[in-house]
Amino acid sequence: MAWLAAPEYRLARELFLRLLALVYCCGFLAAARQFRALLGSRGMLPIPRFLARVPFRRAPSLFHWHYSDRLYAAVARTGLLLSAALLAGAANLLPLGAAMALWALLWALYLSIVNTGQTWYAFGWESLLLEAGALAVFLGNDRVAPPLLVLWLLRWLLFRVEFGAGLIKWRGDACWRKLTCLYHHHETQPMPGPLSWFFHHLPRPLHKAEAAANHVVQLAVPFGLFLPQPIASDAALLMIATQLWLIASGNFAWLNWLTVALALAVLDTGTLRRVLPIGPDLDYPGQPVWYQVLVAAYTLLVLARSWQPARNLVSPRQQMNRSWDRLHLVNSYGAFGSVNRTRYEIVLEGTRDVHGTDGWQEYEFPGKPGELRRLPRQFAPYHLRLDWLMWFAAISPSYARPWFLPLLARLLVNDPDTLRLLRRNPFPGTPPALVRARLYRYRFTDGPELRATGAWWHREHVRDHQPPVGLAALRRHAPPDPTARPAGRHPTRDPARHPGEDR
Repeated sequence: MAWLAAPEYRLARELFLRLLALVYCCGFLAAARQFRALLGSRGMLPIPRFLARVPFRRAPSLFHWHYSDRLYAAVARTGLLLSAALLAGAANLLPLGAAMALWALLWALYLSIVNTGQTWYAFGWESLLLEAGALAVFLGNDRVAPPLLVLWLLRWLLFRVEFGAGLIKWRGDACWRKLTCLYHHHETQPMPGPLSWFFHHLPRPLHKAEAAANHVVQLAVPFGLFLPQPIASDAALLMIATQLWLIASGNFAWLNWLTVALALAVLDTGTLRRVLPIGPDLDYPGQPVWYQVLVAAYTLLVLARSWQPARNLVSPRQQMNRSWDRLHLVNSYGAFGSVNRTRYEIVLEGTRDVHGTDGWQEYEFPGKPGELRRLPRQFAPYHLRLDWLMWFAAISPSYARPWFLPLLARLLVNDPDTLRLLRRNPFPGTPPALVRARLYRYRFTDGPELRATGAWWHREHVRDHQPPVGLAALRRHAPPDPTARPAGRHPTRDPARHPGEDR
């Protein structure tokens, strides 16, 4: 079945797989650095507690067989090493079956993390990474020509990402139809980047042009992916240009980077020869029959699973960023169906005085706005999960209820894992006696304000989000003492194997 091979996409495959491996690196690195405070046994939303109430069939993960913080760290670090090896080209040095197994192992490790990640992993780009990662298993390596069926599945995924995002905007906030959403978006997005201030102050006619171009690229151009070359490549290049614009204007973890990777998989050799000195297409040996069978079987599975995402696209009650199966094989995507007109930020403060008369000092986060003179930083494709969730907490306190008070409790004991997620702890020695959370309205300064004050932000106090509170009031939310052993528990029994006992 020579028609299943597409040697003219060998470089496109390589570009896609290398960029996908880089995104995997970011995902596993963030997991290794952040999990103890967020999800560890003493974290804000402990995985052992989650495993005690959610069975394997609802959230498949290797942690259902055993959980410990040490195992989680081993999984994250193993994933990081494997993805770094794939980024360096290790898959091309292995037999075809071994390369596929390596990509499958990477997918399984990250699935185990996502399915136990709870609110901290409730982002569309987690499902996007898993869906793209599952397709990568069947793309093969340099031993075989790229399989045409999988390349078309990658286009189908890219279509759903772009077209779903376009539809959710058009059906959602009226400002997208009026072309005025970008009057506010760069200022109110979850985590602005170093250029967001400048994007926000572009002339309003240019903001309208941005919104109109977005509609064209997300609602019309995706259909070009299914047309013959070079039209399909031209459509992908337009998407890449749009994604690079978004990368420059804010921090959206690896959403844009992974979309670029998918678009690169559309580019044939003829298109790439326009800008790169590429030699002739390689003469690959025939694809093994077992490989063709696996590719065909997975294609049928994806097509069968695509019914609900496809129906969701045409539904007036479209849902964005939804997984339709527990393995995240085929999902629905979308972003910014509504745009906030005002930016609210929660600022955390502490004081050493139990009466609160000794003055309050602010905690600083690495990514989210806080100190007014600090220019926002670029972090994407790395994902600062706590910073992102603080943005949601300012919009919807109920969304943050499961983890917000545990966060405050950990500040009151100077929990080292939690403090590693912050940029500045104003109480490096003795923990504060009280902490509080205050809600502010933030806006970008204008040019004259920036020159006069050196501040990129201006803020106004709105109300107290959480009144001053001490550790006694938050005792049940505080991290358990790892050295304490309740009476009656056998000293050699591993609590990770019996998570229900710890709560």
